[in-house]
Amino acid sequence: MELTVFWTMCSANGIVMEEEQLNQILRYQKELLYWNKQINLISRQDEENIALHHIFHSLIVCKYIDFPNKAKCIDFGTGGGLPGIPIKIANPDIYMLLVDSIKKKLKIAEMMAQHTGLGKIEALCTRVEDLQLQKKYIGYFDFIFARAVGQIEKLLEWTHPLLKYSGKFVFLKGGDLDYEIKVAQSKYPKYKFDVKQIVVIGDSWFEKEEKKIVIISER
Repeated sequence: MELTVFWTMCSANGIVMEEEQLNQILRYQKELLYWNKQINLISRQDEENIALHHIFHSLIVCKYIDFPNKAKCIDFGTGGGLPGIPIKIANPDIYMLLVDSIKKKLKIAEMMAQHTGLGKIEALCTRVEDLQLQKKYIGYFDFIFARAVGQIEKLLEWTHPLLKYSGKFVFLKGGDLDYEIKVAQSKYPKYKFDVKQIVVIGDSWFEKEEKKIVIISER
């Protein structure tokens, strides 16, 4: 996807970025493609659609979420930095912690974040459920992100102690989520679940593939 087309699609969907941020996105895309040939970060069969299916998919969070100034965020199961790095590029003032248990993937994500010139972004190699053992992270995050990581009930089990009372879980998922949501609601009745079909002005792929964003917060 050409940069001007990408910029136009972002603007049409309420994702406003300056030229410098778009250049950071382009740098990240090039490095993600390069490193994907060395280690599997995304499906190699989908490399030609990396801008839309992966980077824009991550940025679409910004259409549905308002970020408070200096919000503290965590992206777990980040792999090659998705969705954390694109979200951070679009919101320079937030703090983003990238977490993955696979060291070689996390090192690449950390390097790519550094090469885009981002500040207030860190990488931590650990299982996200082990973060519960570190007191400094209990009730620390305003937003907890995950993209295609696992079942919602397990995501909540692994991360709920890390969220501030006023915070939100934001999960990028796909397909029919009815049963998955029902299981999670039965185990975590204190939360309200808002499931939104992702609708993108300028492309119907997200609707065809039933891509959804699940936003969970305290009742």
